[in-house]
Amino acid sequence: MVTRFLPRFLSNIRKPFNAFDQTSYKKKMSSANGEPKPAKRPTPLTIGTHNGTFHCDEVVACFLLKQLPEYENAEIFRSRDEKALREKCDIIVDVGGVFDHEKKWYDHHQLTFKETFSTVLPELVDEFDIRLSSAGLIYCFYGERVIQCILQRERNMQLSAKNIKLAFLQIYRNFISELDAIDNGVPMFEVGEPRYKISTHLSARISKLNPSWQETDVDSEQRFHTAMTVAGKEFVDNVLEVACTWIAARDYVRQALEQAKSVHASGQILLLERFCPWKVHLNDLEKEYGVEGVPKLVIFNEGANWRVAGVPVTPSSFLGRKFLPTPWRGLRDEQLCQKAGTNDLIFVHHTGFIGGAKTKEAALAMAQKSIEFVDENTA
Repeated sequence: MVTRFLPRFLSNIRKPFNAFDQTSYKKKMSSANGEPKPAKRPTPLTIGTHNGTFHCDEVVACFLLKQLPEYENAEIFRSRDEKALREKCDIIVDVGGVFDHEKKWYDHHQLTFKETFSTVLPELVDEFDIRLSSAGLIYCFYGERVIQCILQRERNMQLSAKNIKLAFLQIYRNFISELDAIDNGVPMFEVGEPRYKISTHLSARISKLNPSWQETDVDSEQRFHTAMTVAGKEFVDNVLEVACTWIAARDYVRQALEQAKSVHASGQILLLERFCPWKVHLNDLEKEYGVEGVPKLVIFNEGANWRVAGVPVTPSSFLGRKFLPTPWRGLRDEQLCQKAGTNDLIFVHHTGFIGGAKTKEAALAMAQKSIEFVDENTA
């Protein structure tokens, strides 16, 4: 009798076991045994650009994107097949015939494209009227984040919101705008041809990395990645120079401008305890503080000695707002000290744009006497 009912008993035992969710069971068992659950690997994003001859603008655009966490491990798909690009890529640069920030399509070759840095970001500045390339487009929309990512990685530092804006503008001014202009064929001169050609700029060097007409057995994709490395290093160096040196100099000049009236009641003398590039910063900060044209002389330390320099009319001008007095010009040492009525002076340049002193006190005296000196012949 037991034998007769055994098959039915075994059948009832098997039914709940066969109906059991074995996948769920295995997950629970592996968890109970201390085995880690397999992590789901995210699929890397894909950056799309055109194949064939590459240019500096899309090389730099791709490099910029790969500095961001979301694109750090992105693959680069190079093709001119628009259907394949749109199906495969998460972002497309320099190809496709469309600029659409929402869709992450960043081409600039279509006739309808008229964007410049200042039209994309009118709230920041109105001085940049060069048509954007793909490098400029990507920089406009992602540049601030790119800069912060590079600084975090390279120096473990972050800029304040104010300084990141300054760095963002300066890097466009002295790096990206050149790429935009060259890629769009914008001439450096409105009239006439330049007397010589510069062939060592970044765009030219990137162009030379393309396979020559005689190279038939070359991996063009590898060359593209080599170009990204070359351009990327130069961009990173520029970011570090601006963020770690240029911004620091600006803050230093700002402090000197704010303290100018403690040096001389007129506010016409700035004192820098150590030298830094000051001309461009002073020119900009004067506008910010509403004291355009007020500073006349800048004192700074240079090694063991001190210098007194005239503030030029513009940062690149040889003309000064007020140079050192005419009677002092071209004199040195004791002769100069007697003429100026101050000890420890070294020289005054024959044009009067700069003078030297042995001590800070002597430099201060030289500057103060110069400000108060009435000289009709001052340049």
